[in-house]
Amino acid sequence: MDEQRIIEGVIADGGQRLDKALAEASGLSRERVKALLGEGRVVLSGKPAAQASLKPAAGTPFAITVPAAAPAEAAPQDIPLSVVFEDDYLIVVDKPAGLVVHPAAGNLDGTLVNALLHHCRGRLSGIGGVARPGIVHRIDKDTSGLLVVAKTDAAHEGLAHQFADHSVERAYLALTAGRPVPPAGTIRGTIARSPVNRKKMALVEDGPNGPGRGKHAVTHYRTLAPLDHAALVECRLETGRTHQVRVHMASIGHALLGDPVYGRTPPRLRPLLADLGFRRQALHAAELGFVHPVTGERLRWRKELPADLRELLMALGGSVEQGPS
Repeated sequence: MDEQRIIEGVIADGGQRLDKALAEASGLSRERVKALLGEGRVVLSGKPAAQASLKPAAGTPFAITVPAAAPAEAAPQDIPLSVVFEDDYLIVVDKPAGLVVHPAAGNLDGTLVNALLHHCRGRLSGIGGVARPGIVHRIDKDTSGLLVVAKTDAAHEGLAHQFADHSVERAYLALTAGRPVPPAGTIRGTIARSPVNRKKMALVEDGPNGPGRGKHAVTHYRTLAPLDHAALVECRLETGRTHQVRVHMASIGHALLGDPVYGRTPPRLRPLLADLGFRRQALHAAELGFVHPVTGERLRWRKELPADLRELLMALGGSVEQGPS
């Protein structure tokens, strides 16, 4: 396997887009340069650069960190799975917190895809490519809950269509800092990758002639139980954007407890989370429903909170019986 390398140089021609200028100067393809920009691996004049459309001056020094090449295909691994439903066309699993969905830089194995390749004996849809076989949608590494994976291309295409037209039922349970006011409502806000931190998503304004660089996002929330300086909240997604629940709830001043990216745990609750050893965003993909892409049957599942979230809920004055009716 190739080792990580650093390409250094200076911009030869000023006034052209950064991705084009770097491609010409480095010998990398333009698409590869865009990907490396998005991963925060490009530095201009000693400062991180992320915008492909930036137009640096001639003579600007740059450095590009090219990571070591990763294996082309994920390998099957015998990792335990909690299977909720399975037939010849698809599989629904209850993903535990801490499990990455598919291999990527920093997580080349030990992922859900590795586990699925072993469990399904390699029979997964090829539409997602060799790195993401069968993956139709994702949930974050530190979010637990329901996720569907396609075994055949026909199932993948049918599921992808339902996700695209927002007909898939998805509900999350979250423990938030503070109690939302009003206790129920709808959050609308366009979401895009943060121009400041490429690892974060952020609310952005639409352009003057319609939606700008972000994606329209809608979350319907309702408080299920007021807690000690916190709340158990159900969030139903009308759209499914990256980090949508985390970004939207933080935008109304009620970030998820334990969220290391979008929220700060209230000082009065920090000792509690520390005592419990709770170190992830308090978010669980509790409900998933869709029309079976092959049989046409309407399917729906709901999974209760996992043990760590139940423990946190009770420590905040709630009970495991509290939840959606």
